[in-house]
Amino acid sequence: MKKTIFSLLLTFVIFSCTQENQELTSNQLPQQKTPLTAAKINSIINDKIDTEGDFNWSDTNAYVIWSAAMRGDSILTVGYGTSESNFQKGIDSDKIKKQLLDITYKLEHLEEEKAAIFIADDAFLNVFDVKVKNIETVEALLENNNVRYLEPSGYQYFNATSLESSSGSGCGFTSEVLSSQDYRTVAPNAKIPWSFDVHNIPKAWNYSTGSGITIGLVDTGISPQQSLLNANFNDGYSSGRYVQKYGTYVDSWWYWSTSTDGPNDKCGHGTSMASVATAPRNNDGQPVGVAYNANLVSYRATKNVVIDTYHEKKGVANALTALANRSDVKIISMSIGYPFSIGRVKDAVKYAYNRGKLIFAAGGTSTSYTTWYGVIFPANMAETIAVTGIKESGYQNCDVCHSGAQIDFTVTMQRSGTNNTVPVLSYYNGQSDYVGGSSVATATTAGIAALVWAKHPSWSRSQVLSKLKQSAAFYPNKSSSYGYGNIDALKAVQ
Repeated sequence: MKKTIFSLLLTFVIFSCTQENQELTSNQLPQQKTPLTAAKINSIINDKIDTEGDFNWSDTNAYVIWSAAMRGDSILTVGYGTSESNFQKGIDSDKIKKQLLDITYKLEHLEEEKAAIFIADDAFLNVFDVKVKNIETVEALLENNNVRYLEPSGYQYFNATSLESSSGSGCGFTSEVLSSQDYRTVAPNAKIPWSFDVHNIPKAWNYSTGSGITIGLVDTGISPQQSLLNANFNDGYSSGRYVQKYGTYVDSWWYWSTSTDGPNDKCGHGTSMASVATAPRNNDGQPVGVAYNANLVSYRATKNVVIDTYHEKKGVANALTALANRSDVKIISMSIGYPFSIGRVKDAVKYAYNRGKLIFAAGGTSTSYTTWYGVIFPANMAETIAVTGIKESGYQNCDVCHSGAQIDFTVTMQRSGTNNTVPVLSYYNGQSDYVGGSSVATATTAGIAALVWAKHPSWSRSQVLSKLKQSAAFYPNKSSSYGYGNIDALKAVQ
């Protein structure tokens, strides 16, 4: 059975919208002292997703937010600023933060033990984390005009579902012998995945191979065992480029932990994404990546593809701001996500967008009987380019791919007949694997964007994006489910 990457495991039950839930989302609630159960909190979340396609904690009230905080290590994330657009550090940030912290210290009755309340401050965003116990604190902060949002960032949505949040979501350390029908070999001895020909990527290499462009990858890291993504990144026809690896994920149950566990992939997903975007045009008989002469900067920001835990939310945000602050990074690829919005990550995406980054995000992948779910976060943001996967036989969702009005592009990544997906480098050196879902579609599109930007290095993000749209199947129209459709990479670089 072929490995399907980016399984968000969204097999949750959508609870019917009851009168009780309507009351719980009202701002006219009397003060409560007993927190809601996780199941009830998820019922409120699911109702909102079912009716509106997304959920924001701001759509609820102090009681729901406080309840979720109590079910999540009492952690409350405060996004502050004078307006919705005031999400990054500025001249008023310290003053506003102090005011909000003073309110928190006073209402938590721990003014002499501030260290017990304050958890962390973001270096670039107007965001800080505190530990709260009293609903009065949440109520007071919600009423403050300088609070943009409050989120119980320790709350884990999947812990209250029937499947919980699988630690293996999207992960796998398998290797597979590639079918000869799924690739062809080119000099110096590299395998071209079948899907590349669908998008005319090999023909586009006559014009551009991604040289001089840097792709930032926010994912689960890169395998230390795969030499073609490490010391042999410049193998074969790939030369003069660099790969850099960092880690922002803290693998700990304890919210106060700050030591990351490094840049190495302990899931397998990030390795696959790095491969399809930038694997060298090697002489080892292994799959080549789309932009085989592009640079790569990888961040291990999550444990798996679901941004569910407190440390994953922080890890992704920190990776995004780090990439945003690098002038060499043009493109960011994110084949990870969550069923609904995360304020801190949303701020970080906007921060990167404001610095001219072209951000690609996976539209969503799940089990075949939950593909009704729409485009996930952060692909549903206006600042990101949402990508999904389709079947070889035409514009049909791949067996595990999501679609919807927010999708911008598609990639053909599932074969007819065999259902085989896209050949990539394995986690292990000298071995290959298959990868599917909207994840591989996203990394593929990021690679195509690198080809275009390398051909036109002086272009802006908007010019590159415009060229991608013009080179897609449905342009100038846009499908209600598949955006502009498949990109013709050859047309995009001519």
